[in-house]
Amino acid sequence: MFNKIFRTGLVTEEPATDAEIEQLAPELKRMVDKQFRGSLAIRMVDAGSCNGCELEIHALNNPYYAIERYGVHFVASPRHADALLVTGPVSRHMEAALIATYEAMAKPCYVIASGDCACNGGEFGVNYASCGAVENVLPVDLKIPGCPPSPAQLIRGLLILMGQREPVQR
Repeated sequence: MFNKIFRTGLVTEEPATDAEIEQLAPELKRMVDKQFRGSLAIRMVDAGSCNGCELEIHALNNPYYAIERYGVHFVASPRHADALLVTGPVSRHMEAALIATYEAMAKPCYVIASGDCACNGGEFGVNYASCGAVENVLPVDLKIPGCPPSPAQLIRGLLILMGQREPVQR
């Protein structure tokens, strides 16, 4: 088996480069270093989404995008987070959990609505099972539209957020 491996050699291709990510990544690292001393911690909450947005967010952590090398990482505890990233329309069952997560975070903090459902309620809107957009439950600092937003759009959103102002004291 080893002989076959050595005879065959590498058969995988070099990963394609995403030109937009190549441009955005150094700026993201510079902004994270400047505003968060090198480490931006994000707590992500799925408030009732279809998981499309989560797939794109998880892609940020894969070896292709590897967002942690730029100082951005996802944390399990809201007490360790600088930003709250919310996906999906806020379901009635997740409303209390989302508010509790936000209240557990150190202030000031950012609140980011990711995806069309989180930004405006999407096709669900406000009804008996859904509170609609995240801003109906929490104050939102940034909306990243898209169904789902791509990893490049997510990085661009973080840059816009950090470039526009410091987090609001609440």
